Amino acid sequence: MVFGSAIAGGTSLGGEAVAFPVFTKILHISPSDAKIFSLAIQSVGMTAAAVAIFLTGIKVELRVIFWGSLGGFLGVFMGSGFLAPLIPPDVIKMSFTVMLTSFAITLLKLNQQPRELHTAMPVWTVKEQRIWLIAGFLGGMMSGLVGSGIDVFTFSVMVVLFGLCEKVATPTSVILMAVNAMAGFILQVFVFQDFIDPVRSYWFAAIPVVVVGAPLGAICCNLLRRETIANILIGLIFIEVVSSLIVINLTSIVMYSSLIALVVFSCLNYWMYRTKIYHQNQKESYNYEFSKQESSTSAG
Repeated sequence: MVFGSAIAGGTSLGGEAVAFPVFTKILHISPSDAKIFSLAIQSVGMTAAAVAIFLTGIKVELRVIFWGSLGGFLGVFMGSGFLAPLIPPDVIKMSFTVMLTSFAITLLKLNQQPRELHTAMPVWTVKEQRIWLIAGFLGGMMSGLVGSGIDVFTFSVMVVLFGLCEKVATPTSVILMAVNAMAGFILQVFVFQDFIDPVRSYWFAAIPVVVVGAPLGAICCNLLRRETIANILIGLIFIEVVSSLIVINLTSIVMYSSLIALVVFSCLNYWMYRTKIYHQNQKESYNYEFSKQESSTSAG
């Protein structure tokens, strides 16, 4: 968790990118217990990172946080209460890996070409509010399955679809994960009542580490270049993929479900990558404002 907490505060992957693979693949802890621990520890670590983000004035997109969190509340409840008991553990492990893989491929493609970046949402209407409700819901369902997911999913939507800079998208996704982890943790404790030993003991042991590591990760991330953040993410995802292929028993159901998930996530990322409407809207808005300035100058 020393390494995981820094990752949690400094990237969009969250500490679950370290905790979940180590718990399930090395320590052979059940995905259910790993998920509960992840939500519990991120409710502390990510919240500490979120406080550090606000106190240091790091730029975030508050509208994305609000509407994404609303969808995430329902999503984490659906994932934890209804989907997790029905899906085999190895399928859950690989679904997490596949989601990260499709995102890494898209991020790698984006880094290979110059692109215009926004520091805030280029357009904000009822349509965008609905997009973030849906994105939060889907990401929340993944969080309900593996303890993380809304941060990765919303980060990809911010970067790929809306063209937000990674240095804005990353702290925004950290705060989204903090809110979603808190909601998921409350559900596990008071609704599902499965926050018991040994998960509780793991949580108590890790708290002193993450309350320091996560805020430091958030601050250090703000000092890094955008390309550096993206390369760190791609490297971590590569390690996750290799470890999954080595450790997980690739049965037919795991392979078929992973293939379907990869196709779905890849198609979604490709659609967002090919959609240029928000770039066009920004350009049209800029041209409109420029023409207004030109008209006022000529009139003067």
